[in-house]
Amino acid sequence: MTATRHVPVMLDRCLRLLAPALEEPGAVVVDCTLGLGGHSEALLSTFPAARLVALDRDKEALRLSGERLAPYGDRATLVHAVYDELPDVLDRLSIPRVQGVLFDLGVSSMQLDEAQRGFAYAQDAPLDMRMDQSAGMSAAEVLNTYPPGELVRILRAYGEEKQAKRIVSAIVRERAVEPFTNSARLVELIRDALPQAAKRTGGNPAKRTFQALRIEVNGELSSVEAAIPAAVASLAVGGRIAVLAYHSLEDRLVKQVFAAGAANTAPPGLPVVPERYQPRLKLLTRGAELPTEDEVAENRRAAPARLRGAERIREDVR
Repeated sequence: MTATRHVPVMLDRCLRLLAPALEEPGAVVVDCTLGLGGHSEALLSTFPAARLVALDRDKEALRLSGERLAPYGDRATLVHAVYDELPDVLDRLSIPRVQGVLFDLGVSSMQLDEAQRGFAYAQDAPLDMRMDQSAGMSAAEVLNTYPPGELVRILRAYGEEKQAKRIVSAIVRERAVEPFTNSARLVELIRDALPQAAKRTGGNPAKRTFQALRIEVNGELSSVEAAIPAAVASLAVGGRIAVLAYHSLEDRLVKQVFAAGAANTAPPGLPVVPERYQPRLKLLTRGAELPTEDEVAENRRAAPARLRGAERIREDVR
């Protein structure tokens, strides 16, 4: 797998959103989801005065991106970390505030393309799904050990799967016969468990279950919930943040943080709004922006992307 095959999602729009904050000398931009380094490389080449800090929990992604970004020398600092560890990373690097932050949430192209990682339901592979393969439970362990009620909760909450009970009943019955190890058996089980009507819409019927397992294995939503407010707090006044989300659960969390930051929180009826109640953020996108038809035609993985941006316009006032 080579980095050059990777097509970064909504790249031009992300660069334009961040540009006003990154053109000054000394600007620091954080790519919280380095992956194969497509966005990071574009940030370094487009903003020659900027320094990049890039995070990823996947050691193989760090290795490949390290090769790709090597020509930029010490302008690029790559860190093995999950994005909710951003405050600790910046503290260790003695960076008090940054001018730009980019998130490209969800599973990376490299993880989808490497069959042995177990993310893709279209090919048989070990049920792993860990973005950091050196830590945590695999998807197989989740399937084989979680109580039925917890599995139903995960499929409903993280996969928005209406047939969660039916699928989990089949999983529990089958794991008693033989523990799950590979994706093909799970895909077949889901196909057999669903009523005909549920199989006619929404693409591969295993998609929602695989999404739910991936989110659970990697603690994705709890990480996003902590990371977006932390990233906003790390921005200097005039700094900008751009977030690409790929399903409604992530996008909702981003929307809530941005909306709260852009809101006037003063009690009604005040003749003058004190500084502490005034908005901290200015929204840069009208709702969530979508990829163009041309981009989706070129890169089908861009299809579900939702982009939101915001600018820090005020310091917190206690």
